[in-house]
Amino acid sequence: MRRRSSLLATAFVVLAGLLPVSTASADAKAVTDNSTSAIAWAPCEEEPSAECGTLTVPIDWSKPDGPTVDLAIARRKATDPAARVGSLVINPGGPGGSGVEAAYGAPGFFTEELQRRFDIVGFDPRGVGRSHPVVCSASVYNQMPYAIMKNQADFDRWTAYAKRLRADCRARTGPLYDHVDSVNVARDLDALRAALGEEKLTFYGISYGTLIGQMYAELFPNRIRAMALDSNMDHSLGVKAFLDTEAYAVEDAFDQFVGWCDQEPSCALHGQDVRAVWERILAKARSGQLYYPGVTDPPMTELQVLWQGVLGNEGPAWQLLSEMLRALDGGEPPAWVPPLPGRQPVTGELAQLPTAILCQDYNLRVRNYDEYAALLRSSARWAPDMRLNPMPIEDLPVCLNHPVTNPQHRLVYTGSAPILLGNSLHDPSTPWIWSANVASQFGPKAVLLTYEGWGHRIYGKDRCSTEPIDNYLISLVVPPHGFRCQVGGLAARNTVKRQAELWPTDSLPWGGPAAAGASRMSG
Repeated sequence: MRRRSSLLATAFVVLAGLLPVSTASADAKAVTDNSTSAIAWAPCEEEPSAECGTLTVPIDWSKPDGPTVDLAIARRKATDPAARVGSLVINPGGPGGSGVEAAYGAPGFFTEELQRRFDIVGFDPRGVGRSHPVVCSASVYNQMPYAIMKNQADFDRWTAYAKRLRADCRARTGPLYDHVDSVNVARDLDALRAALGEEKLTFYGISYGTLIGQMYAELFPNRIRAMALDSNMDHSLGVKAFLDTEAYAVEDAFDQFVGWCDQEPSCALHGQDVRAVWERILAKARSGQLYYPGVTDPPMTELQVLWQGVLGNEGPAWQLLSEMLRALDGGEPPAWVPPLPGRQPVTGELAQLPTAILCQDYNLRVRNYDEYAALLRSSARWAPDMRLNPMPIEDLPVCLNHPVTNPQHRLVYTGSAPILLGNSLHDPSTPWIWSANVASQFGPKAVLLTYEGWGHRIYGKDRCSTEPIDNYLISLVVPPHGFRCQVGGLAARNTVKRQAELWPTDSLPWGGPAAAGASRMSG
């Protein structure tokens, strides 16, 4: 779900299963035996300096001889063949992020040493981009109601619409629609490993890409060479814990922005009450009188304002965020105005909807408006300025009554390879506590690297957060447990302590890791 256009995203971000463990080895054998032994590589049409190919995999992995889908693959070969370690498979997140484009952009993201040592391979997961995307009729997609429901009538309207949207997307996409969860992608990933000729997988995933890695670790625990998971999803959380932790994270990031503005003269709002400016903008949006710079109609929604608070903190891009808020408050716009965030109507015949992947991975169903309203009130308690995190709130209605094929569960990892996890302390999109909780579920083989700074994704932030990941991927050397990049000082360490106190690792309130059914999850 970490997708959307960012105010100042990095090149990689912009380009940017649930079976019992006892069946994993059987699944691994099935993947290997039915994989293409090689990929026919040729220069990519869009990026001739990279190589492209396709990998054919079953639509339904329980029917390996049934209908298939072709996955788009891109590769940049190691710049020093004599020093080559192997293939590094990458995924930039989403759902909906293109691994092909991530491979195109690898030279601007990964260090020269990592590029020297690995063929960097990206793939568009099934249902995404060039790999048979989930598509819907634009005429149906463009009828999507406003994401935030305000009464039972809105809830009923959304319930009916979500059912109609799913039927349309399913008909337009075909049989693949029912098989796009992260367990299926993990099986595809093992097929790719085999096709690349690698005995074991080396993987780096960001954000939603970490869920692919987590599912792979469960299914194929003995086929991992190295796995670096940057800014983790926590697949153990019920809907209330999911929304509450997201709200806490985006409020914490907003607090950091306000503190920066108070101290930094270059902030476009320096010397002003930033929270008061924020409230004026939200009130203007609620009145239907707020317009995005350069857009005369329709007026900007309150949800689109809240998106500013997320995207401006993902980089973070605080200078640009301050200039955008100045513009929305009636001042001068920035020299560059980013695209209007959030879902927009589409032109043409078809619309892509990668949210279907989230709907199959996460049970986000709620019974009625009262239950939904209670979730919003809870989010607002954690986020008095931001109110909520718009990413899951925008997706939740789409997933109403959607079948969940890979429901939330605690990870079970039985492999011997160490797993390296990382997270920024002030990440607005994947809270630090998520990575801490996932590390606890992985057990003693997991090492959590904490970057005591800001933004979504830690690789490339600075030397301290990048070199340990490079060293692990290249030489299998993990940093010590509890390793931290102390860029935030005592205040950052107090934030870690607060998050750990609010959500004790491995024992989140609201039935978090153990929640399985809709009633438990909404409690």
